Amino acid sequence: MSNKFANKFGLTTLVKDHLIAGKPITRLEAMLIYGISNLTPRLTELKQDGYIVKSRTIPLAAAIRRVNKYAMYQPPQNLPVKDILYTEWWVSS
Repeated sequence: MSNKFANKFGLTTLVKDHLIAGKPITRLEAMLIYGISNLTPRLTELKQDGYIVKSRTIPLAAAIRRVNKYAMYQPPQNLPVKDILYTEWWVSS
């Protein structure tokens, strides 16, 4: 998805609002829920605006549980979702 498309439909704003509200996000959530394939520019913009962006690793299983509140995501059965780590980011208050 192009950045032009994401900006046209306000998707970049939605991701930034999500983070500013204190909610964590992973690349998986950014892509599947908001249609943002590259989260890095949004994180950089927030940092440039003076926000403190923090990160930590979480099991993929935790990210999948959050995604499944809004969409249906079924990973392959042989994928070790408890062992694979994803990075999540959030804005610190």
